[in-house]
Amino acid sequence: MIVGIIRKTSDSSVYTKTEVMRCQLCFFPFYLLFFFYSVDSSLAQISINEDEQQIQRSQFPEGFFFGTSTSSYQIEGAYLEDGKGLSNWDVFTHIPGKIRNNENGDVADDHYHRYMEDIEIMHSLGVNAYRFSISWARILPKGRFGKVNPKGIEFYNKIIDNLLLKGIEPFVALYHQDMPQILEESYGGWLNHLIQEDFLYLATICFNEFGDRVKHWITLNEPNHVAEFTYLRGELPPARCSPPFGNCSAGNSDVEPLVAMHNMLMAHAKVADMYHRHFKTTQGGLIGIIAFAFMYEPLRYEEVDREAVNRALAFNIAWMLDPLVYGKYPAEMHECLGLELPRFSNSDKELIRGSLDFIGINHYSTLYVKDCIYSACSMGGDRPVRGFLSTITERDGVPIGKPTAMPRFFVVPRGMKKIIEYLKQRYDNMPIFVTENGYSPKIQHDEHVEDLLQDVDRIKFHKAYLAALASAIRDGANVRGYFIWSLMDNFEWASGYSVRFGLYYIDRITNSLQRIPKFSATWFVSFLAINHTQNSTTKRSVKPLKPNMIHSTVEAAKIAANM
Repeated sequence: MIVGIIRKTSDSSVYTKTEVMRCQLCFFPFYLLFFFYSVDSSLAQISINEDEQQIQRSQFPEGFFFGTSTSSYQIEGAYLEDGKGLSNWDVFTHIPGKIRNNENGDVADDHYHRYMEDIEIMHSLGVNAYRFSISWARILPKGRFGKVNPKGIEFYNKIIDNLLLKGIEPFVALYHQDMPQILEESYGGWLNHLIQEDFLYLATICFNEFGDRVKHWITLNEPNHVAEFTYLRGELPPARCSPPFGNCSAGNSDVEPLVAMHNMLMAHAKVADMYHRHFKTTQGGLIGIIAFAFMYEPLRYEEVDREAVNRALAFNIAWMLDPLVYGKYPAEMHECLGLELPRFSNSDKELIRGSLDFIGINHYSTLYVKDCIYSACSMGGDRPVRGFLSTITERDGVPIGKPTAMPRFFVVPRGMKKIIEYLKQRYDNMPIFVTENGYSPKIQHDEHVEDLLQDVDRIKFHKAYLAALASAIRDGANVRGYFIWSLMDNFEWASGYSVRFGLYYIDRITNSLQRIPKFSATWFVSFLAINHTQNSTTKRSVKPLKPNMIHSTVEAAKIAANM
Protein backbone atom coordinates (compact mmCIF):
# COMPACT_ATOMS: atom_id res chain seq x y z
CA MET A 1 0.00 0.00 0.00
CA ILE A 2 2.82 2.38 0.83
CA VAL A 3 4.35 1.89 -2.61
CA GLY A 4 1.12 3.08 -4.15
CA ILE A 5 1.19 6.48 -2.47
CA ILE A 6 4.86 7.48 -2.33
CA ARG A 7 6.00 9.25 -5.48
CA LYS A 8 9.06 11.14 -6.59
CA THR A 9 8.83 14.90 -6.41
CA SER A 10 10.47 15.32 -9.80
CA ASP A 11 8.16 13.06 -11.81
CA SER A 12 5.29 10.64 -11.44
CA SER A 13 7.29 7.42 -11.30
CA VAL A 14 6.91 5.13 -8.31
CA TYR A 15 9.84 4.54 -5.95
CA THR A 16 11.46 1.12 -5.79
CA LYS A 17 10.75 -1.26 -2.96
CA THR A 18 14.25 -0.68 -1.57
CA GLU A 19 13.78 3.09 -1.53
CA VAL A 20 10.46 2.74 0.22
CA MET A 21 11.87 0.44 2.88
CA ARG A 22 14.74 2.83 3.50
CA CYS A 23 12.24 5.64 3.92
CA GLN A 24 10.18 3.52 6.32
CA LEU A 25 13.14 2.58 8.48
CA CYS A 26 14.67 6.05 8.65
CA PHE A 27 11.47 7.96 9.17
CA PHE A 28 9.32 5.75 11.28
CA PRO A 29 7.93 8.76 13.24
CA PHE A 30 5.99 9.76 10.14
CA TYR A 31 4.12 6.49 10.21
CA LEU A 32 3.26 7.17 13.80
CA LEU A 33 1.66 10.35 12.54
CA PHE A 34 -0.16 8.28 9.93
CA PHE A 35 -1.38 6.14 12.82
CA PHE A 36 -2.67 9.13 14.74
CA TYR A 37 -4.85 10.07 11.79
CA SER A 38 -6.21 6.57 11.52
CA VAL A 39 -7.24 5.88 15.09
CA ASP A 40 -10.13 7.16 17.13
CA SER A 41 -9.65 10.84 17.98
CA SER A 42 -9.92 10.30 21.72
CA LEU A 43 -7.18 7.68 21.57
CA ALA A 44 -4.95 10.16 19.73
CA GLN A 45 -5.52 12.69 22.48
CA ILE A 46 -4.61 10.22 25.21
CA SER A 47 -1.54 9.00 23.31
CA ILE A 48 -0.08 12.47 23.13
CA ASN A 49 -0.89 13.86 26.57
CA GLU A 50 -1.99 11.02 28.83
CA ASP A 51 -0.07 12.39 31.79
CA GLU A 52 -1.44 15.92 31.59
CA GLN A 53 -4.56 17.63 32.86
CA GLN A 54 -7.27 17.12 30.27
CA ILE A 55 -9.04 20.22 28.98
CA GLN A 56 -12.34 19.55 27.24
CA ARG A 57 -14.63 21.57 25.04
CA SER A 58 -17.47 20.90 27.48
CA GLN A 59 -15.70 23.21 29.97
CA PHE A 60 -16.60 26.18 27.77
CA PRO A 61 -20.01 27.86 27.45
CA GLU A 62 -22.65 26.91 24.92
CA GLY A 63 -22.17 28.90 21.70
CA PHE A 64 -18.46 29.49 22.39
CA PHE A 65 -16.43 30.13 19.24
CA PHE A 66 -13.37 28.01 18.56
CA GLY A 67 -11.43 29.07 15.49
CA THR A 68 -8.15 29.80 13.80
CA SER A 69 -6.66 33.13 12.72
CA THR A 70 -4.69 34.43 9.74
CA SER A 71 -4.04 37.78 8.08
CA SER A 72 -4.09 38.86 4.46
CA TYR A 73 -0.43 39.72 3.83
CA GLN A 74 0.81 36.70 5.75
CA ILE A 75 -1.02 34.06 3.68
CA GLU A 76 -2.61 35.43 0.48
CA GLY A 77 0.26 36.01 -1.95
CA ALA A 78 -0.85 37.12 -5.46
CA TYR A 79 0.59 40.49 -4.51
CA LEU A 80 -0.01 42.17 -7.87
CA GLU A 81 -2.69 39.88 -9.28
CA ASP A 82 -6.23 40.80 -10.40
CA GLY A 83 -5.85 44.52 -9.89
CA LYS A 84 -4.35 44.55 -6.40
CA GLY A 85 -2.17 47.56 -5.66
CA LEU A 86 1.14 47.70 -3.81
CA SER A 87 0.87 47.62 -0.04
CA ASN A 88 3.35 49.03 2.46
CA TRP A 89 4.53 45.47 3.15
CA ASP A 90 4.98 44.69 -0.54
CA VAL A 91 7.42 47.59 -0.71
CA PHE A 92 9.12 47.05 2.66
CA THR A 93 9.89 43.36 2.15
CA HIS A 94 11.71 44.09 -1.09
CA ILE A 95 14.25 46.30 0.70
CA PRO A 96 17.33 44.10 1.27
CA GLY A 97 18.03 43.32 4.89
CA LYS A 98 14.63 44.20 6.31
CA ILE A 99 13.34 40.61 6.58
CA ARG A 100 15.18 37.51 7.73
CA ASN A 101 16.62 35.72 4.69
CA ASN A 102 15.22 38.57 2.54
CA GLU A 103 11.90 36.71 2.32
CA ASN A 104 8.60 38.31 1.35
CA GLY A 105 4.88 37.68 0.96
CA ASP A 106 4.72 37.78 -2.84
CA VAL A 107 3.42 34.20 -2.80
CA ALA A 108 3.17 33.52 0.95
CA ASP A 109 0.87 30.47 1.37
CA ASP A 110 -0.87 31.15 -1.96
CA HIS A 111 -4.17 31.37 -0.14
CA TYR A 112 -5.49 33.57 -2.93
CA HIS A 113 -5.59 30.51 -5.18
CA ARG A 114 -6.06 27.84 -2.50
CA TYR A 115 -8.73 29.38 -0.31
CA MET A 116 -11.19 26.55 -1.02
CA GLU A 117 -8.66 23.98 0.15
CA ASP A 118 -7.95 26.03 3.26
CA ILE A 119 -11.65 26.36 4.09
CA GLU A 120 -11.99 22.60 3.73
CA ILE A 121 -9.07 22.20 6.13
CA MET A 122 -10.84 24.40 8.67
CA HIS A 123 -14.00 22.37 8.28
CA SER A 124 -12.02 19.17 8.76
CA LEU A 125 -10.69 20.57 12.03
CA GLY A 126 -14.24 21.20 13.22
CA VAL A 127 -13.86 24.92 13.98
CA ASN A 128 -16.95 27.11 14.01
CA ALA A 129 -15.17 30.43 13.39
CA TYR A 130 -12.33 31.89 11.31
CA ARG A 131 -10.68 35.25 11.85
CA PHE A 132 -9.04 36.75 8.77
CA SER A 133 -8.28 40.21 7.42
CA ILE A 134 -9.07 42.25 4.34
CA SER A 135 -6.18 43.37 2.16
CA TRP A 136 -6.85 47.12 1.92
CA ALA A 137 -4.78 47.33 -1.28
CA ARG A 138 -6.79 44.49 -2.85
CA ILE A 139 -10.07 46.35 -2.31
CA LEU A 140 -8.78 49.89 -2.90
CA PRO A 141 -5.43 49.75 -4.74
CA LYS A 142 -5.06 53.54 -4.49
CA GLY A 143 -7.20 54.27 -1.46
CA ARG A 144 -9.69 57.08 -2.01
CA PHE A 145 -7.57 58.18 -4.96
CA GLY A 146 -8.77 55.31 -7.18
CA LYS A 147 -11.60 52.94 -7.92
CA VAL A 148 -12.84 49.89 -6.04
CA ASN A 149 -11.28 46.69 -7.38
CA PRO A 150 -14.17 44.29 -8.28
CA LYS A 151 -11.84 41.28 -8.25
CA GLY A 152 -10.95 42.03 -4.63
CA ILE A 153 -14.63 42.22 -3.69
CA GLU A 154 -15.24 38.93 -5.52
CA PHE A 155 -12.39 37.19 -3.69
CA TYR A 156 -13.64 38.03 -0.21
CA ASN A 157 -17.24 37.29 -1.17
CA LYS A 158 -16.16 33.79 -2.14
CA ILE A 159 -14.34 33.29 1.15
CA ILE A 160 -17.28 34.51 3.23
CA ASP A 161 -19.87 32.51 1.29
CA ASN A 162 -17.89 29.28 1.46
CA LEU A 163 -17.12 29.69 5.15
CA LEU A 164 -20.83 30.04 5.88
CA LEU A 165 -21.64 27.01 3.74
CA LYS A 166 -19.34 25.02 6.03
CA GLY A 167 -20.90 26.43 9.19
CA ILE A 168 -17.88 28.63 9.97
CA GLU A 169 -18.53 32.14 11.28
CA PRO A 170 -16.35 34.83 9.63
CA PHE A 171 -14.63 37.32 11.96
CA VAL A 172 -13.28 40.00 9.63
CA ALA A 173 -10.54 42.52 10.40
CA LEU A 174 -10.40 45.62 8.22
CA TYR A 175 -6.73 46.30 8.97
CA HIS A 176 -3.93 43.93 9.95
CA GLN A 177 -0.75 45.97 9.33
CA ASP A 178 -1.02 46.24 5.52
CA MET A 179 -2.28 49.38 3.77
CA PRO A 180 -1.97 50.78 0.23
CA GLN A 181 1.54 52.15 -0.20
CA ILE A 182 0.12 55.26 -1.86
CA LEU A 183 -1.38 56.37 1.48
CA GLU A 184 2.03 56.25 3.09
CA GLU A 185 3.65 58.13 0.23
CA SER A 186 0.87 60.71 -0.14
CA TYR A 187 0.52 61.91 3.42
CA GLY A 188 2.40 59.67 5.88
CA GLY A 189 -0.14 56.98 6.72
CA TRP A 190 -1.15 56.82 10.37
CA LEU A 191 0.80 59.98 11.22
CA ASN A 192 -1.74 62.09 9.33
CA HIS A 193 -5.37 62.64 10.33
CA LEU A 194 -6.36 62.24 6.66
CA ILE A 195 -6.05 58.48 7.03
CA GLN A 196 -9.11 58.49 9.26
CA GLU A 197 -11.27 59.32 6.23
CA ASP A 198 -9.49 56.77 4.04
CA PHE A 199 -10.15 54.08 6.61
CA LEU A 200 -13.78 55.13 6.92
CA TYR A 201 -14.10 54.84 3.13
CA LEU A 202 -12.68 51.28 3.19
CA ALA A 203 -15.00 50.29 6.02
CA THR A 204 -18.08 51.67 4.27
CA ILE A 205 -17.34 49.61 1.17
CA CYS A 206 -16.80 46.45 3.24
CA PHE A 207 -19.97 46.93 5.26
CA ASN A 208 -21.94 47.47 2.06
CA GLU A 209 -20.43 44.49 0.26
CA PHE A 210 -20.04 41.93 3.05
CA GLY A 211 -22.04 43.13 6.04
CA ASP A 212 -25.16 41.15 5.22
CA ARG A 213 -23.20 37.99 6.12
CA VAL A 214 -20.42 39.19 8.46
CA LYS A 215 -21.62 39.64 12.04
CA HIS A 216 -18.29 40.19 13.79
CA TRP A 217 -16.18 43.10 12.56
CA ILE A 218 -12.74 44.09 13.82
CA THR A 219 -11.59 47.56 12.84
CA LEU A 220 -7.89 47.35 13.68
CA ASN A 221 -5.61 44.55 14.72
CA GLU A 222 -3.13 45.56 17.44
CA PRO A 223 -2.87 49.36 17.13
CA ASN A 224 -0.58 49.29 20.17
CA HIS A 225 1.76 46.86 18.41
CA VAL A 226 1.74 48.99 15.25
CA ALA A 227 2.55 52.13 17.25
CA GLU A 228 5.42 50.45 19.08
CA PHE A 229 7.10 48.51 16.31
CA THR A 230 6.47 50.97 13.48
CA TYR A 231 7.00 54.36 15.13
CA LEU A 232 8.95 53.66 18.32
CA ARG A 233 11.27 50.74 17.48
CA GLY A 234 11.18 51.30 13.71
CA GLU A 235 11.18 47.59 12.84
CA LEU A 236 8.06 47.58 10.64
CA PRO A 237 7.12 49.78 7.65
CA PRO A 238 7.60 52.67 7.28
CA ALA A 239 10.29 52.05 9.94
CA ARG A 240 10.42 55.38 11.76
CA CYS A 241 12.26 55.81 15.06
CA SER A 242 14.94 57.75 16.90
CA PRO A 243 17.64 56.90 19.52
CA PRO A 244 17.80 55.23 21.95
CA PHE A 245 15.06 53.03 20.49
CA GLY A 246 16.60 52.65 17.05
CA ASN A 247 18.60 54.32 14.30
CA CYS A 248 16.07 55.00 11.54
CA SER A 249 16.52 57.49 8.74
CA ALA A 250 13.57 59.51 10.08
CA GLY A 251 11.16 59.58 12.99
CA ASN A 252 10.66 60.67 16.58
CA SER A 253 10.11 57.78 18.98
CA ASP A 254 8.99 60.05 21.82
CA VAL A 255 6.10 61.58 19.86
CA GLU A 256 5.10 59.65 16.73
CA PRO A 257 3.77 56.51 18.47
CA LEU A 258 1.32 58.74 20.35
CA VAL A 259 0.21 60.51 17.18
CA ALA A 260 -0.24 57.28 15.24
CA MET A 261 -2.27 55.67 18.03
CA HIS A 262 -4.48 58.74 18.29
CA ASN A 263 -5.28 58.58 14.58
CA MET A 264 -5.94 54.84 14.75
CA LEU A 265 -8.33 55.30 17.67
CA MET A 266 -10.19 58.11 15.94
CA ALA A 267 -10.36 56.02 12.75
CA HIS A 268 -11.94 53.22 14.76
CA ALA A 269 -14.38 55.63 16.41
CA LYS A 270 -15.57 57.03 13.09
CA VAL A 271 -16.03 53.57 11.62
CA ALA A 272 -17.88 52.29 14.68
CA ASP A 273 -20.13 55.35 14.73
CA MET A 274 -20.95 54.91 11.06
CA TYR A 275 -21.68 51.20 11.52
CA HIS A 276 -23.91 51.73 14.54
CA ARG A 277 -25.87 54.53 12.88
CA HIS A 278 -26.25 53.14 9.36
CA PHE A 279 -25.69 49.37 9.34
CA LYS A 280 -26.28 47.74 12.72
CA THR A 281 -30.08 47.88 12.58
CA THR A 282 -30.29 46.05 9.25
CA GLN A 283 -27.17 43.86 9.51
CA GLY A 284 -27.22 43.06 13.22
CA GLY A 285 -23.46 42.76 13.63
CA LEU A 286 -20.94 43.70 16.30
CA ILE A 287 -17.83 45.82 15.99
CA GLY A 288 -14.67 45.60 18.06
CA ILE A 289 -10.92 46.06 18.08
CA ILE A 290 -7.93 43.85 18.94
CA ALA A 291 -5.21 44.69 21.46
CA PHE A 292 -1.84 43.01 21.64
CA ALA A 293 -1.87 41.96 25.28
CA PHE A 294 1.10 40.90 27.33
CA MET A 295 0.49 40.21 30.99
CA TYR A 296 3.04 41.59 33.45
CA GLU A 297 4.50 40.61 36.83
CA PRO A 298 6.82 42.63 39.11
CA LEU A 299 10.50 41.76 38.77
CA ARG A 300 11.16 42.42 42.45
CA TYR A 301 8.89 42.05 45.45
CA GLU A 302 8.80 45.81 45.91
CA GLU A 303 6.02 48.36 45.71
CA VAL A 304 7.76 50.35 42.97
CA ASP A 305 7.74 47.34 40.66
CA ARG A 306 4.09 46.59 41.46
CA GLU A 307 3.27 50.15 40.46
CA ALA A 308 5.36 49.67 37.32
CA VAL A 309 3.15 46.70 36.44
CA ASN A 310 0.11 48.97 36.61
CA ARG A 311 1.84 51.44 34.29
CA ALA A 312 2.86 48.65 31.91
CA LEU A 313 -0.76 47.52 31.58
CA ALA A 314 -1.87 51.11 31.08
CA PHE A 315 0.77 51.89 28.45
CA ASN A 316 0.18 48.63 26.58
CA ILE A 317 -3.56 47.87 26.79
CA ALA A 318 -5.45 50.71 28.47
CA TRP A 319 -3.71 53.13 26.08
CA MET A 320 -6.04 51.90 23.34
CA LEU A 321 -9.03 50.53 25.28
CA ASP A 322 -9.65 53.29 27.86
CA PRO A 323 -10.49 55.89 25.17
CA LEU A 324 -12.86 53.48 23.40
CA VAL A 325 -14.71 52.65 26.61
CA TYR A 326 -14.37 55.81 28.73
CA GLY A 327 -13.45 58.51 26.20
CA LYS A 328 -10.04 59.37 27.69
CA TYR A 329 -6.50 58.12 27.98
CA PRO A 330 -5.54 56.37 31.24
CA ALA A 331 -4.45 58.47 34.20
CA GLU A 332 -1.11 56.65 34.31
CA MET A 333 -0.28 58.02 30.85
CA HIS A 334 -1.33 61.56 31.72
CA GLU A 335 0.95 61.46 34.76
CA CYS A 336 3.97 60.38 32.72
CA LEU A 337 3.43 62.23 29.44
CA GLY A 338 1.63 65.43 30.39
CA LEU A 339 1.11 67.71 27.40
CA GLU A 340 2.85 65.27 25.04
CA LEU A 341 -0.24 63.07 25.12
CA PRO A 342 -2.69 64.01 22.33
CA ARG A 343 -6.03 65.43 23.42
CA PHE A 344 -9.56 64.46 22.47
CA SER A 345 -11.89 67.37 21.77
CA ASN A 346 -15.34 67.29 23.34
CA SER A 347 -16.83 66.07 20.08
CA ASP A 348 -14.09 63.43 19.79
CA LYS A 349 -14.92 62.19 23.27
CA GLU A 350 -18.58 61.82 22.38
CA LEU A 351 -17.65 59.88 19.26
CA ILE A 352 -15.06 57.60 20.77
CA ARG A 353 -16.61 56.80 24.16
CA GLY A 354 -18.55 53.53 24.11
CA SER A 355 -17.50 52.69 20.54
CA LEU A 356 -16.79 49.00 21.30
CA ASP A 357 -19.19 46.07 21.22
CA PHE A 358 -16.43 43.64 22.19
CA ILE A 359 -12.72 43.47 23.02
CA GLY A 360 -10.33 41.22 21.13
CA ILE A 361 -6.95 40.33 22.59
CA ASN A 362 -3.93 38.62 21.11
CA HIS A 363 -2.21 37.07 24.10
CA TYR A 364 0.94 34.98 23.99
CA SER A 365 3.08 35.62 27.03
CA THR A 366 3.94 37.39 30.29
CA LEU A 367 6.92 39.60 31.10
CA TYR A 368 8.59 40.87 34.26
CA VAL A 369 8.49 44.62 34.83
CA LYS A 370 11.07 46.78 36.54
CA ASP A 371 10.49 50.36 37.70
CA CYS A 372 12.66 53.03 36.05
CA ILE A 373 11.63 56.03 38.15
CA TYR A 374 13.63 55.02 41.20
CA SER A 375 15.93 52.54 39.46
CA ALA A 376 18.48 52.95 36.67
CA CYS A 377 17.33 51.62 33.28
CA SER A 378 18.68 51.64 29.75
CA MET A 379 17.31 51.29 26.22
CA GLY A 380 14.58 53.88 26.70
CA GLY A 381 13.04 52.50 29.86
CA ASP A 382 13.69 55.86 31.51
CA ARG A 383 11.59 57.74 28.91
CA PRO A 384 8.02 59.01 29.45
CA VAL A 385 6.78 57.32 26.25
CA ARG A 386 7.67 53.95 27.81
CA GLY A 387 6.04 54.76 31.15
CA PHE A 388 9.36 54.84 33.00
CA LEU A 389 9.61 51.05 33.10
CA SER A 390 11.55 48.19 31.59
CA THR A 391 10.24 44.76 30.61
CA ILE A 392 12.50 41.79 31.32
CA THR A 393 12.27 38.08 30.49
CA GLU A 394 14.41 36.66 33.33
CA ARG A 395 14.68 36.89 37.09
CA ASP A 396 18.06 35.96 38.57
CA GLY A 397 19.00 34.31 35.29
CA VAL A 398 15.87 32.13 35.17
CA PRO A 399 13.44 32.75 32.28
CA ILE A 400 9.87 33.53 33.23
CA GLY A 401 8.77 30.48 31.24
CA LYS A 402 9.87 28.06 28.56
CA PRO A 403 11.44 29.97 25.62
CA THR A 404 9.91 29.92 22.14
CA ALA A 405 11.00 31.13 18.71
CA MET A 406 10.02 34.71 19.58
CA PRO A 407 12.47 36.55 21.87
CA ARG A 408 9.76 38.00 24.15
CA PHE A 409 7.33 35.05 24.01
CA PHE A 410 7.68 32.58 26.87
CA VAL A 411 5.21 29.88 27.90
CA VAL A 412 3.42 31.34 30.95
CA PRO A 413 -0.13 29.94 31.05
CA ARG A 414 -1.06 31.74 34.28
CA GLY A 415 -0.85 34.99 32.36
CA MET A 416 -3.94 34.07 30.35
CA LYS A 417 -6.18 34.06 33.41
CA LYS A 418 -4.54 37.20 34.79
CA ILE A 419 -4.98 39.25 31.61
CA ILE A 420 -8.62 38.19 31.32
CA GLU A 421 -9.19 39.16 34.95
CA TYR A 422 -7.58 42.56 34.33
CA LEU A 423 -9.87 43.24 31.37
CA LYS A 424 -12.88 41.98 33.28
CA GLN A 425 -12.27 44.37 36.15
CA ARG A 426 -11.20 47.43 34.18
CA TYR A 427 -13.92 47.26 31.52
CA ASP A 428 -16.90 46.02 33.50
CA ASN A 429 -16.77 42.50 32.04
CA MET A 430 -17.31 43.46 28.41
CA PRO A 431 -17.49 40.57 25.92
CA ILE A 432 -13.96 39.33 25.13
CA PHE A 433 -12.59 37.20 22.32
CA VAL A 434 -9.08 35.72 22.50
CA THR A 435 -8.39 36.41 18.83
CA GLU A 436 -4.84 35.04 18.85
CA ASN A 437 -2.96 32.58 21.03
CA GLY A 438 -0.22 30.36 19.71
CA TYR A 439 3.16 28.74 19.97
CA SER A 440 6.23 28.49 17.75
CA PRO A 441 9.12 26.23 18.79
CA LYS A 442 12.63 27.61 19.09
CA ILE A 443 14.42 27.70 15.75
CA GLN A 444 16.91 24.85 15.39
CA HIS A 445 19.72 25.01 12.83
CA ASP A 446 19.36 21.29 12.13
CA GLU A 447 15.57 21.06 12.33
CA HIS A 448 13.86 18.40 10.23
CA VAL A 449 10.36 18.17 8.88
CA GLU A 450 9.41 15.32 11.22
CA ASP A 451 10.38 17.47 14.22
CA LEU A 452 8.10 20.25 13.01
CA LEU A 453 5.21 17.84 12.48
CA GLN A 454 5.58 16.16 15.87
CA ASP A 455 4.67 19.37 17.71
CA VAL A 456 3.75 17.95 21.11
CA ASP A 457 4.94 21.17 22.78
CA ARG A 458 2.36 23.14 20.81
CA ILE A 459 -0.38 20.83 22.10
CA LYS A 460 0.85 21.26 25.68
CA PHE A 461 0.86 25.03 25.17
CA HIS A 462 -2.74 25.22 23.97
CA LYS A 463 -4.00 22.82 26.60
CA ALA A 464 -2.38 24.84 29.38
CA TYR A 465 -3.61 28.19 28.07
CA LEU A 466 -7.11 26.83 27.46
CA ALA A 467 -7.20 25.49 31.02
CA ALA A 468 -6.31 28.96 32.33
CA LEU A 469 -8.95 30.51 30.09
CA ALA A 470 -11.60 28.03 31.27
CA SER A 471 -10.73 28.90 34.86
CA ALA A 472 -11.24 32.61 34.13
CA ILE A 473 -14.62 31.84 32.57
CA ARG A 474 -15.67 29.81 35.61
CA ASP A 475 -14.82 32.88 37.69
CA GLY A 476 -17.31 34.90 35.65
CA ALA A 477 -15.29 36.39 32.78
CA ASN A 478 -17.42 37.09 29.70
CA VAL A 479 -15.13 35.35 27.19
CA ARG A 480 -16.87 34.21 24.02
CA GLY A 481 -14.20 32.76 21.75
CA TYR A 482 -10.68 31.40 21.34
CA PHE A 483 -8.72 31.51 18.07
CA ILE A 484 -5.46 29.66 17.49
CA TRP A 485 -2.70 31.51 15.71
CA SER A 486 -2.39 30.17 13.20
CA LEU A 487 -4.19 27.87 10.80
CA MET A 488 -0.92 27.25 8.97
CA ASP A 489 2.70 28.33 8.97
CA ASN A 490 2.93 31.68 7.21
CA PHE A 491 4.98 34.83 6.68
CA GLU A 492 5.74 36.03 10.21
CA TRP A 493 6.64 39.63 9.40
CA ALA A 494 10.31 40.44 10.09
CA SER A 495 11.00 36.78 10.92
CA GLY A 496 9.96 35.63 7.44
CA TYR A 497 9.12 31.93 7.25
CA SER A 498 11.53 30.76 9.93
CA VAL A 499 8.98 31.12 12.74
CA ARG A 500 6.11 28.64 12.54
CA PHE A 501 2.88 28.96 14.54
CA GLY A 502 0.66 26.84 12.29
CA LEU A 503 -1.40 23.73 12.94
CA TYR A 504 -0.39 22.88 9.38
CA TYR A 505 3.12 22.77 7.96
CA ILE A 506 3.60 24.40 4.54
CA ASP A 507 6.00 22.56 2.24
CA ARG A 508 8.46 25.20 1.02
CA ILE A 509 11.21 22.66 0.38
CA THR A 510 9.68 21.60 -2.93
CA ASN A 511 7.71 24.86 -3.37
CA SER A 512 4.53 22.78 -3.57
CA LEU A 513 3.14 24.74 -0.58
CA GLN A 514 1.25 21.61 0.34
CA ARG A 515 -0.62 21.81 3.65
CA ILE A 516 0.59 19.00 5.92
CA PRO A 517 -1.15 18.47 9.29
CA LYS A 518 0.92 18.46 12.47
CA PHE A 519 0.14 16.49 15.63
CA SER A 520 -1.56 19.63 16.94
CA ALA A 521 -4.10 19.47 14.12
CA THR A 522 -5.02 15.94 15.21
CA TRP A 523 -5.33 17.08 18.81
CA PHE A 524 -7.53 20.05 17.88
CA VAL A 525 -9.86 17.76 15.90
CA SER A 526 -10.29 15.51 18.91
CA PHE A 527 -10.68 18.43 21.32
CA LEU A 528 -13.41 20.01 19.20
CA ALA A 529 -15.19 16.72 18.58
CA ILE A 530 -15.28 15.34 22.14
CA ASN A 531 -18.30 16.52 24.16
CA HIS A 532 -19.30 18.80 21.30
CA THR A 533 -22.96 17.79 21.55
CA GLN A 534 -23.00 19.04 25.14
CA ASN A 535 -22.27 22.55 23.86
CA SER A 536 -24.63 22.62 20.90
CA THR A 537 -28.34 22.16 20.36
CA THR A 538 -27.63 20.53 17.00
CA LYS A 539 -25.07 17.87 16.29
CA ARG A 540 -22.54 18.87 13.64
CA SER A 541 -20.45 16.11 12.14
CA VAL A 542 -16.72 16.72 12.07
CA LYS A 543 -15.05 15.44 8.94
CA PRO A 544 -11.91 13.34 9.42
CA LEU A 545 -8.72 14.70 7.97
CA LYS A 546 -8.69 13.97 4.25
CA PRO A 547 -6.65 11.01 2.93
CA ASN A 548 -4.58 13.23 0.67
CA MET A 549 -3.36 15.05 3.78
CA ILE A 550 -2.04 11.74 5.12
CA HIS A 551 -0.36 11.05 1.81
CA SER A 552 1.28 14.45 2.12
CA THR A 553 2.85 13.35 5.39
CA VAL A 554 4.41 10.32 3.71
CA GLU A 555 5.59 12.60 0.93
CA ALA A 556 7.22 14.74 3.62
CA ALA A 557 9.19 11.70 4.73
CA LYS A 558 10.74 11.43 1.26
CA ILE A 559 11.54 15.13 1.31
CA ALA A 560 13.23 14.80 4.69
CA ALA A 561 15.19 11.78 3.46
CA ASN A 562 16.86 13.96 0.85
CA MET A 563 17.69 16.86 3.17
